[in-house]
Amino acid sequence: MSSQSTADSAAAVMSSFNPRVVSVMLAAVAAPIIALDQASKLYISAHMQLYANIQLIPNWLDITYTRNPGVAFSMFANAPASARNALLLLLDSAAIVVLMVLIAAADRPTLVTVALALMLAGAGGNLIDRAARGEVIDFVRAHYYSYNWPIFNVADSALSIGVTLILLSSIFSRADPH
Repeated sequence: MSSQSTADSAAAVMSSFNPRVVSVMLAAVAAPIIALDQASKLYISAHMQLYANIQLIPNWLDITYTRNPGVAFSMFANAPASARNALLLLLDSAAIVVLMVLIAAADRPTLVTVALALMLAGAGGNLIDRAARGEVIDFVRAHYYSYNWPIFNVADSALSIGVTLILLSSIFSRADPH
């Protein structure tokens, strides 16, 4: 890519930048979720021993304090720490930039911009953990007796809800010709 086409791309992004949408999505969605995510992680790490378990709904839902050095489903958890951390910090940062650009390009707040802001909050919350601790604190354990879903946190939930909203929006926008 030439420097001129890079400059043209940057100018196109800046010309579509909508500070109102960015401000609303950051203040109303991303910042509160990042705050809740970090507060919940700090509370769990301060009040529970690692791997301790508190049963909330028998055979369904527990609080189980774990730390995940990898990504979703503990992928890359066994990779060398320095390479893993550098890669994950880079990927999280890149995702945040892309999500900010997509939010900024919106004309107005929509379900899609809310979904993008949820994803931004999830990436941001986990990025804070990786930068501060080198791993992510997870504590929500959903299971059916001994059948377990991977343990997750508020940031992971925000990411999952955001992706689900994007998928639903995509499905329903195709079904509605207007």
